[in-house]
Amino acid sequence: MAKANFEACLAVVLAHEGGYADHPDDPGGATNRGITRRTLAEWRGVSPWWALDKSAVKALGLEETRAIYRARYWDTVAGDDLPMGVDLAVFDFAVNSGPARAVRLLQAELGIAEDGIAGPVTRAAARAAATAGHAKALVAGLSDRRLAFVKSLSAFPTFGRGWTRRVDDTRTRALAMCPRATATSPTKGPREMDIFSGYKTYIVGALMLITAIAQMAGVDLPGVEGQSAMQLLMEGLAVVFLRKGIKTDAAA
Repeated sequence: MAKANFEACLAVVLAHEGGYADHPDDPGGATNRGITRRTLAEWRGVSPWWALDKSAVKALGLEETRAIYRARYWDTVAGDDLPMGVDLAVFDFAVNSGPARAVRLLQAELGIAEDGIAGPVTRAAARAAATAGHAKALVAGLSDRRLAFVKSLSAFPTFGRGWTRRVDDTRTRALAMCPRATATSPTKGPREMDIFSGYKTYIVGALMLITAIAQMAGVDLPGVEGQSAMQLLMEGLAVVFLRKGIKTDAAA
């Protein structure tokens, strides 16, 4: 999982957010390193939030920024429990559009209940997808949903170009972080496992058993120096007696 990936993901977010800005068309108002005036006020316990002067936002330091991002965004979307790559895609989305929305669209991509809470079901579903070799597909699908969402916003004509670049960059970086798929390719699986069909299974198993017995008898056979007799014996027995399970796993 991605417990050690927070700093790498934060670096991407900070590169996207830049420094201080106070664009009149930006609903977030005064913002520094992606932290809005309202968010900073709530973090510091200032109420009402507009009582916090904009100068405080401009003076926001990196350590406080890091603490806010971890507590209010990374931890809220369960970043430590998400697969690498998926964590960045969700985290950057959460910073840009809110944690609840990012989690809801992740849940939609996973095909589970959309409550906006990164609970145990959501975390388990994301890990299962990554284990099955679908982390990159999950990142791509979530990125598509994110782009569709920002395109629906009224501010898209003003900020759309930047938002689109951000989604595309996050997608690229997140995909690069994803673990390699280990599942057998559907196009290669049937051809690679064809050797386990019908009588061929027993021929393969018998040859392995004969080779193992020969090894035990002290006969040196070319091409099998790296295989111990016991290993060949166990594999040969497995091929014969676990044929059905091997074929099922190969199909999966």
